Amino acid sequence: SSVSLVRLNGQDLKGLQLKSFRAAVGVVPQDLVLFNDTLEYNIRYGRLDASPEEVTAAAERAQLTPVAASLSDGMQTLVGERGLKLSGGEKQRVSLARALLKDPAVMLADEATSALDPATEAAIMEGLLAPGRTSVLVAHRLATAARCDRIAVMRDGRVSEVGTHDELLASGGWYASAWAQQAQQADALIEYVPTDFAPQSTAEVR
Repeated sequence: SSVSLVRLNGQDLKGLQLKSFRAAVGVVPQDLVLFNDTLEYNIRYGRLDASPEEVTAAAERAQLTPVAASLSDGMQTLVGERGLKLSGGEKQRVSLARALLKDPAVMLADEATSALDPATEAAIMEGLLAPGRTSVLVAHRLATAARCDRIAVMRDGRVSEVGTHDELLASGGWYASAWAQQAQQADALIEYVPTDFAPQSTAEVR
């Protein structure tokens, strides 16, 4: 029988203390839970002991500064129950800011930028896919996956293709076909960023 292992820095996860694992991993979920509190608090929830300057820096990296500037009380604006006062894209930016504030060694992001325009997504990715961090992204938007070092294509519950963006285009499989279709449908697909931009990042395309 086969045995599967998941390792973090070469260490089996079964040997890690839960506290250590949680400290090392940041998650950007598809369905973010926001509190009926200030915008600042909802970002600070990523690391409650963060300084005001660190919260502001995380907001800037998540492209939230213009959003805060447009609100009546800025960062002190109450966002409402489950973020009622924010749009889908603004909620995603809060989620990203929260994760960036934590600054984890491993980042797991599930459709984290699906509601963002390509320009905003590109700016945020510079912080999300940082040197020294392993990032695992789940995405349907192939321009997001193209930034990663390694892409795994999921079809019918199985991995059907694995490789870099260029390798998958050259193979002429489902990924190459889907890339061509998305490029035709979009006004402009964001420029492909070389893999050295996002060290240790992996995308799962479903």
